Parts: sequence; structure tokens; C-alpha cells
Amino acid sequence: MHWNYFLALEHDLDVLSRYVEFCPANLSVFSLELAHLLFAAASEVDVLAKCLCQIFAPASPRENITHYRPILLAQLTALPTTEISVPRYGLKFCPWDNWATAAGPNPNWWKSYNNVKHERNVFFQEATLQNALNALGALLILNFHFYRFTLSPPGPHPPRSTTRELQPESKLLRLPEDHYDSYLLV
Repeated sequence: MHWNYFLALEHDLDVLSRYVEFCPANLSVFSLELAHLLFAAASEVDVLAKCLCQIFAPASPRENITHYRPILLAQLTALPTTEISVPRYGLKFCPWDNWATAAGPNPNWWKSYNNVKHERNVFFQEATLQNALNALGALLILNFHFYRFTLSPPGPHPPRSTTRELQPESKLLRLPEDHYDSYLLV
């Protein structure tokens, strides 16, 4: 269910790429469609983060991102440095990089999601391509880890084994290449 929802959002993002060129010059572009993608992706990040926290620390509070952070970072130490790429457009980013230091703030895209959600009249310009890409990238990473720990038999599964199970494969956003099988054509 979570993977299919990610793929549906990624498809919407791909359709958007026909109207807005995904390039550094356009990362600050904002729109209603980008707000929709930011809301949907960040809301699903919240759902999956809560699910992962239930797996990792079932007795711990998990009411918001402040509660999720120490639980996720204890188990997913590479989360802040996990890079997402958009190969078709030559873009790379780390959606969770704000969490690289213990005192770092929550991700910028998360703050913008909350700003636009609660005060759209003031912060609508934060519904940007950059924030939508980061929210979808964060969702891809959490999907990967959720399935890494929940596939049968119970995980954690190796990265390639996990992405092999996530079918159909994502078409626009990519985890690091060492998470995928590579094929040599002769």
C-alpha cells in the first residue's frame, strides 16, 4: 500500500515535469500542484515514520517528528546522508541532511510543509519544487526502510534484496545506486 502510494505521487511529479523544467533555476518555483505534492508526500512521511518507530521502539512516544527523530536516527544512522537523485535531470539532494548533527533542525521541507499547511495565506511561496522533491525523496527513503524491515522473513534485508521487491521500480527518483541490482549486458 505505501509503495503504491509513493508511485502514484511520483507519477504526479513526473507529469508536472512536462510543465516545469526540473533544474536548479526552477527549484524556487511554487504552485498549487507543488503544494498538493508537498502535502501528500509529507503526510505519508509522517505515517511511515510512525510505522518505523513502532517497529524500532514500540514503547516510545511517537506523536510527531520530534519523537521520531531519535528513534529513526538510532536505527537508520545513514538517514541524514542518504542521497536521492533524479538522473533524468541531473539533480541530487539529501532530504534528511538537517539531521546530520544532533542539534540540527527538522528538515527544511518539513518546516515548509507545516507553514503552508497552517498559514497558506502567508507561506504559500514555500510550496516549491525543491520542497516537493525533498518530501518525495524523504518518502522514498522511508518506504525503502519500511519494506527493508517488514518483508518476509522479517528484516533487515540487504538493500538490493529490498529494492528488488519494490515493483514496479520508481521511474524518476532513485536511491543510491548500490541499492539496486546492476546488470552487465554482453
